[in-house]
Amino acid sequence: MSKTKASTPVTEDLKEILSHFLIEGSVASVKAYGSGHIHDTYYVQNQSLTLPDYLLQRINHHVFRNVPQLMDNIELVTAHLRKKLAAMPGREPDKEVLTLIPTRQHRSYFEDPAGNFWRLYLLLQGTRSYDLVENTQQAYEGGKAFGLFQALLADMDAHLLHESIPDFHNVEHRLKQFEAALVKDRVGRVKAVQPEIAFVKQRAYEMTALLRLGREGKLPLRITHNDTKFNNVLLDRQDKAQCVIDLDTVMPGFVAYDYGDAIRTTAVTSPEDEENLDRIDIDLGLFRSFTQGFLEETHASLTDAEIASLSPGLTLLPFIMGLRFLTDYIDGDHYYKIHAPDHNLQRARAQFRLVEVLEEKSGLLQSIIQEIYQACQHTDTQKIS
Repeated sequence: MSKTKASTPVTEDLKEILSHFLIEGSVASVKAYGSGHIHDTYYVQNQSLTLPDYLLQRINHHVFRNVPQLMDNIELVTAHLRKKLAAMPGREPDKEVLTLIPTRQHRSYFEDPAGNFWRLYLLLQGTRSYDLVENTQQAYEGGKAFGLFQALLADMDAHLLHESIPDFHNVEHRLKQFEAALVKDRVGRVKAVQPEIAFVKQRAYEMTALLRLGREGKLPLRITHNDTKFNNVLLDRQDKAQCVIDLDTVMPGFVAYDYGDAIRTTAVTSPEDEENLDRIDIDLGLFRSFTQGFLEETHASLTDAEIASLSPGLTLLPFIMGLRFLTDYIDGDHYYKIHAPDHNLQRARAQFRLVEVLEEKSGLLQSIIQEIYQACQHTDTQKIS
C-alpha cells in the first residue's frame, strides 16, 4: 500500500507507550516483529512465563486516515465474533478471535503526543501463518477460516461499520482513477501501454456487474474481510485454522470480494508479478479445496445470488488489482513500491493474464462451485432427516 512509514522508536519509548495499556505483569523485552509493510509491529515479552505476551502496533495513519473509525470497526467485529463463538459448544473465543487490550482510559487505541496511534493485541501462542499455500489441506483450512468468518458475521448489519479505506474494492472508482491517469499522462507512458488499456476498456462494463446487482438490491451487502490472503489466517500446531487476523480492511462489501481475492492469492501457480505469462494458471486442487472449506461454512447463510456471484468474483479481483497496478504505472509509480522501472506494468500484465485464464476456465470453475454447494446442501438435508 502506501510507502509512508514513520521512523522506528527506541525501546524506552515503546515501554512508555505500553505503560498506557492495561497489561498483565511487566515488560521483559520489546522487539520488532514480522514483515508487514503497513504498520510497525513489536513482540512484547512478559517477564512472567505464566502471563501473556502481546503484539504492539503503531497504526499507519497515512493509509488508514480515520483511526478511531478503524478501531471502532475492529471492536464491533471482534465482539460479535466472540459472542457467537461463545454460544457454540467446543469453541474457544479467546483463541479464535483477536483480543484488543484496552488503554487505562478504556479505549482500544492510544494516541501519543506526536500524533501516532497505537494498539495492543494479545499474542496467540502456538500459531503460525504461511505466505504460500503448501498443500490442499492448508487451502481447505484457509477456506474454512474465511468461510466461518463470513458465516458468523452474516447476521450483523454491515451498515454499522465504516469504510476504513473508502472505495477499496469499488471497481467503478478504480476505473475513474484510471481514466484520470490516462488524461493526465503525467510521465508519458500512455502510448506504450495501448494493449493493456484496450484490455481494461473491453471488460470495464462487465466488471461492474456486482456493483449493479448490489444497487438493484439483488446482492446483499455483507461484512467482508477484503484482504483474504492466506497469511491472514493463523493455523495451530496441527495446521488447523484457528483465527483470522488483519482486520483493518473489514468493512461493508460483497462475499464475492473475499472469495475472489482468496482464490487470487491461494490457488494461482505463480507470483503476483510473474514475468513469464505462460506460467500463470490455477491449481484446480487448491481451488477445489479452498472452495470446499469456504462453502462448508457459508452455504447456509448465502443467497442463490451470492453463490452465482462467486464465479464473476474470481475475475473481478485480479482485474481490480491489475487496473490499480496499471494506473500507478501510468501515473509514475507513486503508490506501490517497485523493484524495477516497469515493475507495476509487469504486475498489471500478470494480473490481466490471470483474468484471461479464469475466463477460459470459467465454465469448469463454476461447475466445481455448484457441485460443492449442492453437496453441502445435500449433507444438510441428510442431517435433518
